[in-house]
This record gives sequence, structure tokens and C-alpha cells, in this order.
Amino acid sequence: MIQGTGSDVGKSLVVAGLARAFVNRGLKVAPFKPQNMSNNAAVTEDGGEIGRAQALQARASRLAPSVDMNPVLLKPQGANGAQVIVRGAIAGQAKARDYQDWKSRLKPAVMESFARLKAQSDLVIVEGAGSAAEINLRANDIANMGFAREANAPVVLVGDIDRGGVIAQLVGCQAVLDAEDAAMIEGFIVNKFRGDASLFDSGMRFIAERTGWRALGLVPYFDAASRLPAEDAFGLRAQRDTQKEGAVIAVPLLPHIANFDDLDPLKAESGVDLRLVQRGEALPADARLVILPGSKATIGDLAALRANGWHIDLLAHVRRGGRAFGICGGYQMLGRLIRDPHGMEGDVAEAEGLGLLDIETTLTGKKTLARVAGRALCVDASFHGYEMHVGETFGRDCARPMLRFADGRADGAVSRDGRIMGAYVHGIFSDDALRTAFLRSINAEASALRFDQSIDEALDALAAHCERHIDLNALLEIAR
Repeated sequence: MIQGTGSDVGKSLVVAGLARAFVNRGLKVAPFKPQNMSNNAAVTEDGGEIGRAQALQARASRLAPSVDMNPVLLKPQGANGAQVIVRGAIAGQAKARDYQDWKSRLKPAVMESFARLKAQSDLVIVEGAGSAAEINLRANDIANMGFAREANAPVVLVGDIDRGGVIAQLVGCQAVLDAEDAAMIEGFIVNKFRGDASLFDSGMRFIAERTGWRALGLVPYFDAASRLPAEDAFGLRAQRDTQKEGAVIAVPLLPHIANFDDLDPLKAESGVDLRLVQRGEALPADARLVILPGSKATIGDLAALRANGWHIDLLAHVRRGGRAFGICGGYQMLGRLIRDPHGMEGDVAEAEGLGLLDIETTLTGKKTLARVAGRALCVDASFHGYEMHVGETFGRDCARPMLRFADGRADGAVSRDGRIMGAYVHGIFSDDALRTAFLRSINAEASALRFDQSIDEALDALAAHCERHIDLNALLEIAR
């Protein structure tokens, strides 16, 4: 089990890299995360949802993603706390304090999923959540030491030297953990190192001597990590890329942005300057296209969009002849009205939309989860992606759908002048044919990028990185 001294120390990438490295050695490997909290999710082949990181780790393991790989997923949802997903399906809503009472009831589902993966695999690599030292949440824990103890899974602790204080991170974890929990930790990895590794030799020795844990690796920063889907929106908000030459596509970073890996293929295009617009900044006046991304709290994010003044920028952009595209929650925002009669997102029962599409949306309790493929009518190109939404949308502009599924169903809407469009389907820009046609439709240059291939190349590079800098033989010995 790979646990961390905190969030964003690189646990997810370490697990993905180890999974691909051990698969390359001929082992059958499965990733597992007992409990995850993320609004970046993926749809499994059987119509469930799991954290995006576990879908990437499944890919690293050369497996189809399964709901057993992430049996409990928490999706923060505005004023209502978090949506609780158990084995891929909605189990209810829970506030942070109330969720503590859920954990003991969820443990059987977690252990059953783990047992299934363990029976099918040579090696299961488990990812913890947040920090191993969250002793205030230790009662009934299913995410870190509570799971490790229940499953008798030896733990390797990862610390992040890039943020500073890694010696205190690792030694401090041992200091605050219960002695029996601390005894589960067999070794440690220091991640995201930059510079001359020999300068930290004494640091590695000190940690090993002070804790009694094996030093398993000092891992340099992996630059190609930016090519892999991120799970944590904190990293997204901290992102400040140098502007590139090319068509400007602007994306306002909404507080409850979801499935933001929709944007990764556009970011990877050499002819696109993808601008992630932070709170307090204006949408760039030279934007060729504005994308409203997916949201886990559409009404709340619509209010935030207005509070930032982005609605004014967007309307001005459209008046100048600019284009706008909404994905899922962003699609709903482009319409005239959003209704929430069942309080799915909170106390606001109805909100006026941006009025750029002649559509209305009603949020419902039913969640649509499916992988889909078909043809994008707006650019006459094939596509594949996935649906993950609550809500039903109707209106005059739906008579001009953006997408036609292979089974004949339509999705999305296009304005009369063709400059405003939206759809519920995520992941369409990963499709090289669709992305190329879409960029050409906004007079942007499309490269020869093969996006899916680039993900596998990055995973292979990550595996080689782990082989060089982590003692994989020692990890196998610990696992046995």
C-alpha cells in the first residue's frame, strides 16, 4: 500500500508507474484505492464510475477499469457536502461529519472489492488518501491505516520534497501515528526531487535511522507528468503555463470544476494556447473559443461565474463573433433556465442561465453513466466519449443536436448561427478525428497528435523512471 504524508505528494503517479513497471516484468497487477475524493471521474465498461486516477492506473496495468478498483468515491457537491458513490453507483449524500458514521458500513464493500482483485492478481498496489497521519479521522478509517491493518497490507510512505520539509513530513508521521499503525510502514520514498541527489544522501540516512524504515528511493521530478490526466483540481488551479503561439481557447476555472481532463488533449496541441482563467482575471479578449467545463454544482458555479464577471466577458466575446462550447454542466449553464426541484445541489430551486442557447434543464435524481460513440454533426466527424450527468435538457436548439450516438440518439444543442454549442458527453477531445475537425472549425491549427498513444508513451516513461529510482525488488519482497 502506497500512502502519503499529505495530498498531492504523487501517490497516484507512483502507483501508476509501479503498476506499469511490474506489468512489464510479467506480473498481473491491479490498482486499488479504497476511498477516493475527486470530481474527476471515469466511467467503467459496466456503467459505473471510479476516480480518474484509478482509471489511469488500470490503463497502466493494461486492464479495463472496474468499480472494484475504487469501491468508495466521494464527489464534493456544493452545499450538500459530497455525493457518495459505492461500487460505481450513487448511495446517497453526506456532510463531512455525517460521513464518519458511514465508514463502518462501507468497510465490507471495500474489503469485498479488494478480495476480488487480490484473487485475480499477482500483485495489488493500493493507494491511500490524503495523509497517513490524519489521526483525527482514524476511527473506522477505510482509506489509510484502517484499511492497511484490516487487509494486512504493508505500507510504503511517500513524501514530497518539492514542497519542502520532507524530513519532518516523514519523521512526523511516525511520531503521531499509533504504534501499531506505524509498525505497518516498511519503507519510504522521497518524491519530486530536483537537483543534485547526492545533496540529500544525509537526509535519506537520517529518515531511515530515525524511523527504522527502509529507504526505497529518491525520485526526481517527472516532467512528463503534465501529459497524464490529473485528479486533483488544486494542481490545476496552481497551473500557470507560459502562453503559446496559437489559437487562444479560454476556460474559466469554476469552484466545482469536474472532469477537467476533458481539456488535456487541447492543452497538448501545439497550435492551441489553452488559458485557464483564474478568479479575478478577465476572459482574454483574443479568445477564439470559450469553453465552460463540467461542474459538480452547476447552479453554484453559475453564480460564481457571474460573481467573477465572466458572464459579461462571455457575452462580449459572443457579440464580437466569438464561439462558446459547454460540456455537461457548462452546457446547462448556456441555456435559459436550470431547475433543481429535488434540491440535488442545495437550496436554490431555480436559476437563470446565460441565455446563449434556447434550452432549459431540470436536474433529476437519475444519473446517466455510459460510454458512447457516434458522429459529431457540428463538424461531421466521428467521436467517442462518455456520459456522466444528472439532468434532462430540452428546448428549440436541441432540434439542432451537436452529437448523434451510434444507436440513433441525439445529444446537445447548437445555436441558430452555429457559434454556440454544448453537449453532455465528456472526453470527446481525446478522439483525434473529432479534435482535429473541431479545431479546424474555429480556424485553429491541428497537429498530428495521437493523444491516446501519447498517454501510453508517458506511462512507459513513468515506469522506466520508477525502475531507475525506486528499489522494485525490495517492494516485491515487502509485498510477499
